[in-house]
Amino acid sequence: MSPESQGQNEHYLSVHRRRFRAWRGNRPFWAGLFTILGGVPIAYFPYANMHLGNVTLAMSTTAGAGSLIIGVLLITLGLTMWFHHIVRVFAGVATILLALISIPVANIGGFIIGFLLSLLGGALALSWAPGEPVADEAAPAVGGPAQAAPEGPSFAKDEQPAGHLGGELLGVPVPQPESATSGTAVEVDGGRHRAG
Repeated sequence: MSPESQGQNEHYLSVHRRRFRAWRGNRPFWAGLFTILGGVPIAYFPYANMHLGNVTLAMSTTAGAGSLIIGVLLITLGLTMWFHHIVRVFAGVATILLALISIPVANIGGFIIGFLLSLLGGALALSWAPGEPVADEAAPAVGGPAQAAPEGPSFAKDEQPAGHLGGELLGVPVPQPESATSGTAVEVDGGRHRAG
């Protein structure tokens, strides 16, 4: 086995890392991640209790159900951005709106942390666009081997059409018509045609 053929001996972690990188590159991964991370504090903080020594501070409010719904919806929108990236614009707009609604409903948007992360995730979802596949120049055209382009009309520098100066129009050569005399046979599309 040559040292260049490492495909069979590759470590499985590098294979999974490459697969994950390819998966991540085809969808708004960071938008979904920030949206999910923004939904967690929004849903968590209204139900959390902080312990300061012997004192327990309950942060639950009357809008605890609203914060839970907003947090779960944000997590769901983040997963939607990952697995159904075709609806990324809807998910981005809904994420931004839910982040704004979380300010008065969910403890100032999960103490600003959830609000900022969700806002960033929604903005990234709106700005993400799928990449164009890179065309391989060495690959032949579909349908067979590469064919030479047919030759166009000849360009004559000395001949100019009437009303034209210099033989070029905005730096592009202008094709000159070929003069065909009557009685001359001209090849057209592989057959013979009698001009005149």
